[in-house]
Amino acid sequence: MAPSAGRRSALLGLGGALLAAAAPAEQPTQIAPGVFVLPGVHEDASPTNGNAIANVGFIVGGASVAVVDPGGSLAHGQRLRRAVEAATPLPIRHLVLTHAHPDHVMGAAAFADLRPEVIGHARLPEALAQRREGYLRMLEREMGPAAAGSDALPPTRLVEDRFDLDLGGGRALSIAAHGPAHTDADLSLFDSATSTLWLSDLLFVERIPSLDGSLSGWMRALAALRDCPAARAVPGHGPPAVPWPTAGMALAGYLEALREGTRAAIASGLGIAEAPARVATTEAARWRLAESYHGRNVSTAYRELEWE
Repeated sequence: MAPSAGRRSALLGLGGALLAAAAPAEQPTQIAPGVFVLPGVHEDASPTNGNAIANVGFIVGGASVAVVDPGGSLAHGQRLRRAVEAATPLPIRHLVLTHAHPDHVMGAAAFADLRPEVIGHARLPEALAQRREGYLRMLEREMGPAAAGSDALPPTRLVEDRFDLDLGGGRALSIAAHGPAHTDADLSLFDSATSTLWLSDLLFVERIPSLDGSLSGWMRALAALRDCPAARAVPGHGPPAVPWPTAGMALAGYLEALREGTRAAIASGLGIAEAPARVATTEAARWRLAESYHGRNVSTAYRELEWE
């Protein structure tokens, strides 16, 4: 619903302060030697934020740079590219797409002229083929002219299990492909040189998780990742870096509440249409943007769990 003229005036009166608070970061945060994160904002895509709503960044090796998720739009990707060029003269030779969601991949067009190796999950080409046109329409609808030029790049290297990416100078990233979890094409990266685990959207902090794969699979993936000898993790949404594995506890708690609440709803005969207003609402209220995503999570969990 569009706001009234009076409310629009009031909102415009607050615009400067709100814009300053919500503006996406222009400069990356170095969370460990050679590991840089450009933080996103806790919002949905808009012309103001340029869909710079996810944490993206890059890792500098001895011979080359790997960009981890090129951003949510052409403008976001260009901002990230400028950040790389300001940090190092080394070439960007690798682009890692951690999954197919538009806030992580639609800035890839900003790097196309560099012809990088584009690394993705073995199931990523199918996911992009199915969703790319819809994502482009979504960006145009949510961002208007600011979406122009945004697009993903097709992967040139597919990861089915694990792949070691050598950046030179003794720096190698261990890239792992996961079964269906947050999506059905998730990658994580571990930089042993700095004990940094880049989880992207396998980890949400502060902003409510978005379930687009398998609830049970996500819980299994989180449990397995707890054994990774990492000092810190990079979440897809939240602070640039968080302590690992303690920072995963809140997400695990939400997913557990979602699973048990959905199971209880199914057992009681509550239908899928009624479940979102009844399942795990107390747990959901602790997260930002719960009103936009929790209902979808319940519906996705319901469709998965009703066939257990």
